Amino acid sequence: REKMKTVRHKLLVLSGKGGVGKSTFSAHLAHGLAEDGDTQVALLDIDICGPSIPKIMGLEGEQVHQSGSGWSPVYVDDNLGVMSVGFLLSSPDDAVIWRGPKKNGMIKQFLRDVDWGDVDYLIVDTPPGTSDEHLSVVQYLAAAHIDGAVILTTPQEVALQDVRKEISFCHKVKLPIIGVVENMSGFICPKCKKESQIFPPTTGGAEAMCQDLRIPLLGKVPLDPHIGKSCDKGQSFFVEAPDSPATAAYRSIIQRIRDFCNSHQSHAETLISP
Repeated sequence: REKMKTVRHKLLVLSGKGGVGKSTFSAHLAHGLAEDGDTQVALLDIDICGPSIPKIMGLEGEQVHQSGSGWSPVYVDDNLGVMSVGFLLSSPDDAVIWRGPKKNGMIKQFLRDVDWGDVDYLIVDTPPGTSDEHLSVVQYLAAAHIDGAVILTTPQEVALQDVRKEISFCHKVKLPIIGVVENMSGFICPKCKKESQIFPPTTGGAEAMCQDLRIPLLGKVPLDPHIGKSCDKGQSFFVEAPDSPATAAYRSIIQRIRDFCNSHQSHAETLISP
């Protein structure tokens, strides 16, 4: 609780389904928020068994340094710090073969022992599912107040089934839902500008699910090959493809998340003030 007092907004990126782009979205949410040089952003990767954030952020091979005030995050820029179990492995190919209690202990250590400093946004990238890591981070942050969760999905029903479970998890643990992002939502041909549905929304996609469950749809991000390339190179997609329709979609979604956090903060301050 003490360590988290200096963190203004805490955001979880969740999905019941693997492979929907949580780490990619978390990384670009961090990049987008950090474009304002006055905004301090922290990105925490709690996908203990599949830490891909070091690669996506261009930090592979970096190591964590310890000081008197705790572990120092690895910095991409002066205002964007990152922490991941990937920095603690001797090789990117090392497998983390841990039971639940050890994973929980690692997450607690990340929240308690990392010297984040004064941070405007802490973005937590999570593994798929609704078990150990998710329960741990929600319980540990409960006393420090979580702004909410952004839930990722792709349009097809196979993904939406698992995402509905994640939404149910959020309701059960009383975690506010900021909204849903539909990732890989069609492919716009760069030459003819025609859109193709690579993952057909056979049951109406995220839009129909959000209407049915009465939760906000933050936006839809189309497929763009540059996204995968920029992640592999550890660079910001916004710099690599500033004119892409996916960049415009990301920027709109990030603005909506920023607006949610600001209104949330104003509401909290109203409740606290005499």
